[in-house]
Amino acid sequence: MGGAAVLLNDIDEQLANRAASVINMMGGKCHAMAGDASSVDFVQQMVDTAISKFGFVTIAIANAGVTIYGDFLNYQPEALQEVIGLNLFGSFFLAQKAAIQIKKQGSGGSILLMSSVTGHQAFKNLAAYGMTKAALEMLAKSLVVELAGLDISVNTVAPGATLTERTLIEENYEQIWSRVIPRGRAGTVEDVANAVLFLVSPESRHITGQSLVVDGGWTVTSPSPY
Repeated sequence: MGGAAVLLNDIDEQLANRAASVINMMGGKCHAMAGDASSVDFVQQMVDTAISKFGFVTIAIANAGVTIYGDFLNYQPEALQEVIGLNLFGSFFLAQKAAIQIKKQGSGGSILLMSSVTGHQAFKNLAAYGMTKAALEMLAKSLVVELAGLDISVNTVAPGATLTERTLIEENYEQIWSRVIPRGRAGTVEDVANAVLFLVSPESRHITGQSLVVDGGWTVTSPSPY
């Protein structure tokens, strides 16, 4: 996987450019492309841009997602539409557009969908989010039937509590989750990235339709941190 060229997306142009700059300064090859990953037209533009910049597509990672908390009895249609639009609609069509391109190339490749432990275990106020993540894992299984003959593997990674810029805004997030995770700590972005890297690498070429949970063991007992 060394030397992979990356097309990096975020809806925030400044953040996308900043992340791409860091990757490039570290010796990587990255092109930032800001836009709405829930738009089919934009997803196609990303694939087209990857072709124009790098010449081919062999890996697609559907990492874009949104979490909107809310209890079931009061959850609003607009919130559900937003969660489904990005988490499911965008991921589905990124997988589709990437697979079409990989088929044209005849090269084979890997598609990775980002799930969550909430797709495995129920969590308060996350019915909508958890539903979309469970659906992504079923999508990966379904795509084995559709894409295995094209030498395209499709898997998911399901992170648990992970230290990110977003979660660290929450008060005492790391300390709270560390108390209920068997390994005694919250996950890091490196933990998740290493799992993703394995599943899109040649080393995992005989693995498809699977979900790899990266949660320090939390789903084994699933105690609420609150």
